[in-house]
Amino acid sequence: MRIQALDGNRQWLDGGAMYGNAPKALWARWSPPDAANRIELACRAMLVETADGRRVLCEAGIGTFFAPELRARFGVMESRHVLLDSLAAAGVDPSEIDVVVLSHLHFDHAGGLLSSHEDGAQLLFGRARFVVSRRAWERAQDPHPRDRASFIADLNRQLAASGRLEILDAPTTPLLGPGWRFHLSEGHTPGLMLSEVPTEAGPVVFAADAIPGAPWMHVPITMGYDRFPERLIEEKNSLLADLYGRGGSIFFTHDPAIAVARVARDERGRYSAAAPG
Repeated sequence: MRIQALDGNRQWLDGGAMYGNAPKALWARWSPPDAANRIELACRAMLVETADGRRVLCEAGIGTFFAPELRARFGVMESRHVLLDSLAAAGVDPSEIDVVVLSHLHFDHAGGLLSSHEDGAQLLFGRARFVVSRRAWERAQDPHPRDRASFIADLNRQLAASGRLEILDAPTTPLLGPGWRFHLSEGHTPGLMLSEVPTEAGPVVFAADAIPGAPWMHVPITMGYDRFPERLIEEKNSLLADLYGRGGSIFFTHDPAIAVARVARDERGRYSAAAPG
């Protein structure tokens, strides 16, 4: 399989929320904040071209489904749907995407499935099948008050009405074949589904919000948005140990500078991002 990083719309979000209980004196070295204490975040998708010629998209970023005032509130910088521009630059029309894999349905990972607010926020990717875990789907349908604002009710409706939604109960699916598997995680949100893709350089895991960027490879660092931080720390440690042992890499959706990095570990057992290769 061949993978390609595709930029989507970028956000500026509160740095303290993104780094949980880590002090600003620490995280500001990794993510310099602006005057409003916000840090820059990518909303990056991963395009996978399979050996049989299919195109699979991991996530779709935040897009521009928000009305302009909400775009400003959530720090969405561009008014155009950047992911569509990135697909066009890669020579791919949205109608040519065969499968969209959704790690979960928070708006900054699934909002890009919709056209812009000005175009009616309608479901794109007209022939794609949409893949999500059952627990993630159930969470989106009946969210907790703590994360209700993270979901898009009308997106859920449009996905269900499309007839192309596949809800998974297993770490594999015939739709993607035996080479593709999922790591399930509960620490950030119930049913978070991390895609593992085999490549010639080793396995690549699309880590979504379990490890949103290179600084979060430091195992104790979690986000204020994580539902169960201690559980997430255990999940990260297990995932990184497994990938390190297999020469694997992490694909970052939110890191503004780094798309993919090989898992490195120092003599004290601390994980970090190394250049792939």
